[in-house]
Amino acid sequence: MAVLLVTGSTAFAQIHKMERSDSAAESRIHQMNPVVVTGSGHHQRLKATATPVHVLSAQEIREQGITTFDAALTRMMPQISMAPNSMGSQLRLNGLGNKYILILINGQKLSGDISNNVDLNRINMSRVKRIEVLDGAASSLYGSDAIAGVINIITDQPTQNLISVGSDTRVSGHGVLTENVTLDIYKNGFGSYTSFSHDRADSYRNNPLEYKKGSDTETQTSIAPLFTGYRANVLGQKFTYAPNEHLALNAGIDGSYKITDRPNTVTVPDGSPSGQVPVGGTDYEMRYKGLRWNVGGIYKFTPRNSLQADFTVDRFRYGKEYDVDNVASGFAVGDYVQSKKQRTMEGNLKAILGLTTSSTTIVGADWRQDYLMATSGNIDTRVYTLAAYAQHEQKLLRDLTATIGLRLTHHETFHQHLTPKATLMYAPGHFRFRATYSAGFRAPGLDELYYHYFSVNRGKAQISFGNKDLKPEKSHYFALNAEYRTQVIAVSLTGYINRINDMVVKQNIDVDDRTRQMLLAEFPEMTQEQADKMVSYARYQNSDKGDVKGLQLNISANLLRGFNLSANYAYTHARSCTVPDGTSVGATAPSTWQPLDRSIRHTATLAANYRHTWNRYTLNVNLNGRLQSKTYYTGSYEDAPGYGVWNLHTTHAFQFNNEKLIVQSLVPSIGIDNLFDKVDRRIDSSTRKYALYSPGLMLVVGLKVKFKQ
Repeated sequence: MAVLLVTGSTAFAQIHKMERSDSAAESRIHQMNPVVVTGSGHHQRLKATATPVHVLSAQEIREQGITTFDAALTRMMPQISMAPNSMGSQLRLNGLGNKYILILINGQKLSGDISNNVDLNRINMSRVKRIEVLDGAASSLYGSDAIAGVINIITDQPTQNLISVGSDTRVSGHGVLTENVTLDIYKNGFGSYTSFSHDRADSYRNNPLEYKKGSDTETQTSIAPLFTGYRANVLGQKFTYAPNEHLALNAGIDGSYKITDRPNTVTVPDGSPSGQVPVGGTDYEMRYKGLRWNVGGIYKFTPRNSLQADFTVDRFRYGKEYDVDNVASGFAVGDYVQSKKQRTMEGNLKAILGLTTSSTTIVGADWRQDYLMATSGNIDTRVYTLAAYAQHEQKLLRDLTATIGLRLTHHETFHQHLTPKATLMYAPGHFRFRATYSAGFRAPGLDELYYHYFSVNRGKAQISFGNKDLKPEKSHYFALNAEYRTQVIAVSLTGYINRINDMVVKQNIDVDDRTRQMLLAEFPEMTQEQADKMVSYARYQNSDKGDVKGLQLNISANLLRGFNLSANYAYTHARSCTVPDGTSVGATAPSTWQPLDRSIRHTATLAANYRHTWNRYTLNVNLNGRLQSKTYYTGSYEDAPGYGVWNLHTTHAFQFNNEKLIVQSLVPSIGIDNLFDKVDRRIDSSTRKYALYSPGLMLVVGLKVKFKQ
């Protein structure tokens, strides 16, 4: 029987329901042992999975007053950091950057990168049920890019109410506003879920001064933002249909839009022919658009045997939209110049089989096609990937479980690659002891393979070439984990090593007379004067190797009724080195190690939460903080100093009951971000980098309203 099937996690949840409770006390108990899917590829309780997973629940996110994806991760996950800029958030997980992190929505990859930075504003927080973070290589299940880890956003489609309407608003300083609106309709197995999210913030600086180029004493006023403002919208619609306990279908579409809000060009009089010279600002904003749709579902033969499939198309493009007339280039206000357009088509088929009472087997196949058109890089090409994988989880003894997995990937450019996985878990009583080995790989991006880039910046020519002979980046991840988990306390300690070979980097190649003539022939638009000034050009190469060693400690405790504490610490020693040309990547290769760019050695997140209900009123008070040591930067850049930031958030929930369409809950909130006004107010310079982007203490107010019938 042919069946159209949907996004696995969404459809799976429709007919594989786990019991849940609305009471605060029981909800907290479930948070100590939540349902997860990312580590093993099938739903199971956290204490039963052989691969440790970090979980952020919707309740935890609400308690901290979080309405953006980056805040959810950085406030609650010490192994994750972000640096916002106009080209998207520079996300890092366990010392490794964006291109080594696989971001999924219900198990399907989120595409749309800007200089290897996925546009996180495409994620609609109004639908987030939980966020699962899997550390380390996971390519045996998830394929390319899963070297640093996997972040899987699980969305929620309620099935309890006929009609539900919700609104969640949050406002704070510097023009920060988030607004999430949802409309849910469910009846007789059919569900319609509509959502809209608006997110905005203004640009700002913490110090108006910058050092003049080449000086460490003379300063001048700058309008270049430390934080780049933006306006972003996400509109989503999903339909589900579950006619019986065996079959669940769904289809969905999401559209996203984002545009930066930077200071416009400022000029001052001078002796030039135009009489004006720009001293800052830009003539254009960066504009991003995304469209993502999927269809699919699940057929459950028996309680432990199911077949899932889905098909997803993800389109993303960005470019420049002029908001100032630029006479020199011929662009007027409103003109749009496209920089990059991406399209990904992906189909997945997966069977989850309980062949015996003590085992779970997963077999699956993936097809994927990536398309890229980049005007600046002279790229208009596509590449396909085929993969087959299998994983078998077997209970060997009463307290001993083993998992083995293997994935075979065929990539159009680099052909075949195998990625294995093996785990062992010993689980006596409330203890869990886990050992993991997993391999990761990353297929070179289309830009890294085919780039043919030429531009002129302040009169200097810049050239970059792709490399069709690139090999995939490969990693080997080893981890040991010890865990103690009850309904009152959960303690987890993990040590790991992640080693990466054949890292793809841009290498600068010196220009001589022979290469200068070659470059002139490759780029006829380049003038002889520009060519004569060139001293180097860039080409992608398999050059570096990386080594990340780390330790993570996670503690969560329900100490008293209504009072909960959590503490998380991450030690990350991340470094890389460049192997000289012609030298083996072995341990004896002559090389110089240095900290990985933007890596952080010590980070901790802490949270205390108090919740109490009096009749129809519930008070929730949450104090949370993030503390981290300095951030390492490579090259001539200086390291960014460490910091500690604390946030206080309170919600005041009023519950109402009526048989008609009513306000079921009214939840005003008030809090303070950056409670102790920690700000990095250093004078900017060409070598200065930042880790703390907060503008200081800010009052935060919000209102959440929910209607049900």
